[in-house]
Amino acid sequence: MHIILHQPEIPSNTGNIGRTCVATNTSLHLIEPLGFRINEKELKRAGMDYWDKLNVTRYINYNDFREKHPGAVVWMATTKAKRCYTDVTFGPDDYIMFGRESAGIPEELLIEDEPHCIRIPMGPEIRSLNLANSVAIVLYEALRQQHFEGLEEEGQLHRLKWQS
Repeated sequence: MHIILHQPEIPSNTGNIGRTCVATNTSLHLIEPLGFRINEKELKRAGMDYWDKLNVTRYINYNDFREKHPGAVVWMATTKAKRCYTDVTFGPDDYIMFGRESAGIPEELLIEDEPHCIRIPMGPEIRSLNLANSVAIVLYEALRQQHFEGLEEEGQLHRLKWQS
């Protein structure tokens, strides 16, 4: 799977998303401009010591991304979509794009590909969820659909052993 952040603004969100990507063997794609420097402490702190294990690529803009990934299936997560993220079938090589924290994905991009626009249901009194939480919600649904291929499904205790 692949996560795209379109012009992310908050380094701690991107750091948390990077950590989630490392944990799930997911690539991270950053579309500029970024609202921070890639070497900021907040980014590294949120990503903990996993940032160097992250498969991350930067792009000048969305057109640059499209030129480098022609034919890629890109799901656009937006509060403006009609379809719920659980109503679509994700493929193992799909990209899931999230917009910047203050404005989301530009409507010009959404309108070009409405069938691939998805949303997370929420109450009417809130504009949006935290970006890192939104990525985790949708990414884990996509991974569930892939039967968590390549991911460890059973945890290990540190000091004790399970009785069964």
